[in-house]
Amino acid sequence: MKTAKSVRTGGKGEPYQPRPEDKFTFGLWTLGNRGRDPFGDAVRPTLPPVEIARVLGEIGAWGVNLHDNDLVPIDATPAERDRIVREFRKACQESGIVVPMATVNLFFHPVFRDGAFTANDPEVRAYALQKTMRAMDLGAELGAKIFVLWGGREGVETDACRRADEAIKHLREAVNYLCEYNIARKYGYRFALEAKPNEPRGDIYMATTGHYLGFIPTLDHPEMVGVNPEVAHEQMAGLNFMHGVAQAWDAGKLFHIDLNDQAPGRYDQDLRFGSNNPKSAFWLVKFLEDVGYDGSRHFDAHAYRTEDYEGVKDFARGCMRTYLILKEKAARWNADGEIQSILKEISAAVPGTPKVNGYTDKGSAALLAHVFNKDEIMKKRLPYEKLDQLTIDILLGVR
Repeated sequence: MKTAKSVRTGGKGEPYQPRPEDKFTFGLWTLGNRGRDPFGDAVRPTLPPVEIARVLGEIGAWGVNLHDNDLVPIDATPAERDRIVREFRKACQESGIVVPMATVNLFFHPVFRDGAFTANDPEVRAYALQKTMRAMDLGAELGAKIFVLWGGREGVETDACRRADEAIKHLREAVNYLCEYNIARKYGYRFALEAKPNEPRGDIYMATTGHYLGFIPTLDHPEMVGVNPEVAHEQMAGLNFMHGVAQAWDAGKLFHIDLNDQAPGRYDQDLRFGSNNPKSAFWLVKFLEDVGYDGSRHFDAHAYRTEDYEGVKDFARGCMRTYLILKEKAARWNADGEIQSILKEISAAVPGTPKVNGYTDKGSAALLAHVFNKDEIMKKRLPYEKLDQLTIDILLGVR
């Protein structure tokens, strides 16, 4: 049996030490989460953005991402805004942290109680565009090239409030407007649309990554717009996350990705990456590494409410460590001789099998004339139980 390369080491021989080329990022809202939930108040004090940047530098992350109001309060004066941005940029530079992605908060303030881009009120829709444009200005000033749009309030509790196709029309108008602003300002952003089936709305219009992949071709600048799939959001819909990521990749639309974990059948948990279902996390990491995804590995997750800020560091280190462990396991899986032999066997073609990788008149005639022996085809073994157990053996460290 072939073996993968030895465990990578970092400072002081610590295994699975993150490096800049891993492109691990966290949001200001992730490390800065104070542990508040619908049933209880905050358990941790506020951690200022400059301190979050320093913590990320300390634990070896590559970048930090932000909503506009994670950094600049919604009612800050222009002078306050410039001071905050200046101090934050300095902290990032001193900590060796970059800002690859920015986004906008269109879900927290009560003005967005009925949505932002899809709200019935034209004034709310206009304000949402203005707020997003200013968030784009902020992100560009900090060097971001990806701009994520998550429509957390773009939905309903009752469909009596509007026709769903009207909401989609308003959403399209908004994204088209932002693409034109991006072009006019020469920001060079790529927009990444993030789906979620529900919460905080009863139903959110763009419920899954597949919904957005269908929506993007209807835009004026589809080449500028992709997706930002999130583990928990797709699993809330009962879907296989890696399959959605693969479809986005195949479409050339995997612009960004949010990594966390989630127990099926529950509301959005934002658990530490790989902590609930390491097997599905393994297949995701393997896919990203096998296809050569070169974007950020962004951890959109939160530490347990039980933790202080030392525990928050443990949480963030754990997200990166688990990814690197699974990356090594994926390399071991790819190098395993028995696994590769099974894959070759199950994919082998019987001599004389018609070619179907491209239509021709001659080829179609040969296909129609071919006699398939179904009984012989059924004799071919598909040893997926063994293949899956070999995967488990690798994940559990006995192979």
